[in-house]
Amino acid sequence: MFEELTAFNMNVPIKGISFYLVENKTFLIASRQLLKVLSSAVLGGERRRARFIMNHTVEETYSSESPAEDLARLAERMNLGKDVLGLMTAVDVRRTVMSFGTRQDLAVATVCTAGVSNACSAGNLAVASECVTAPGTINTVVLIDGNLTEAAMVNAVITATEAKTRAVFQAGIRLPDGAMATGTTTDAIVIACTGRGKPLPYAGSATDLGYLVGRTVYRAVAQGISDYLAATGPDKLERPAGGVLLN
Repeated sequence: MFEELTAFNMNVPIKGISFYLVENKTFLIASRQLLKVLSSAVLGGERRRARFIMNHTVEETYSSESPAEDLARLAERMNLGKDVLGLMTAVDVRRTVMSFGTRQDLAVATVCTAGVSNACSAGNLAVASECVTAPGTINTVVLIDGNLTEAAMVNAVITATEAKTRAVFQAGIRLPDGAMATGTTTDAIVIACTGRGKPLPYAGSATDLGYLVGRTVYRAVAQGISDYLAATGPDKLERPAGGVLLN
């Protein structure tokens, strides 16, 4: 049931973190210890501790009044217990992209699936009224081998969002009215840290930590969008898992 993702596990040596593909539908991040997490996940989205983070593929026609409950049932079938976060996407999770980087004593890995079928532009009222909420989304999980303060975790959300938007801009994603997209209507983010080392109070783009967060998020989202466009464009190029981008 659990297929170990050797390429991810070999190239992302954050102690205690492992990656699995479950029944070709769920990308699972497992930690031997509880991670400190701040997220907007569908299941468990809040400030909390977690051992498992799953990103699950649903059909493009998926519609449910209780997606969190659907993910909770999935976690129960997988025997993950209660310390689990769950994300949803219409993107094939076998196209998951990971970007990994190190700087001095810090290590950051960003895992991403990217779909832009329901692209939107933040603050654009006309466009917002036309956008359809759907599971085609940009899901970003930032794993940090470090000890972030709560303020730094919020700071990391800001840095990651700026990097995601940069990737969307540079991909040239536009809306029907010509406005540049800033993301999708259902983007989700997870910031998770191991808690190892001295407290890190900042994660802005001028810090080493912020640099790694920004760089890995940008690279993962950019590659994820590229893979998505290749898979859904006129030529419909079929691709396996997106793979790992190092440093």
